[in-house]
Amino acid sequence: MSVPEGWRENDGALERELTFESFREAVAFVDRLAELAESANHHPDISLSYKRVIVRWTSHSDGGITDRDSELAARTDDLV
Repeated sequence: MSVPEGWRENDGALERELTFESFREAVAFVDRLAELAESANHHPDISLSYKRVIVRWTSHSDGGITDRDSELAARTDDLV
């Protein structure tokens, strides 16, 4: 499992904090991320606070980070 650039391992998850120009842009990103998660049937933990979004990919059923989480983290970067 590789950690995509810009991501870090934190407490058994791949985590990245993103900052957007506005609240509306942050929400639009979360909407795109929700579409990705639904299509992959794998869902991250998402925290939204004004212009800041924290995304955490982990496989709870596998007890931590898997290759799938790494792949979806990289795909998340494509949505920014």
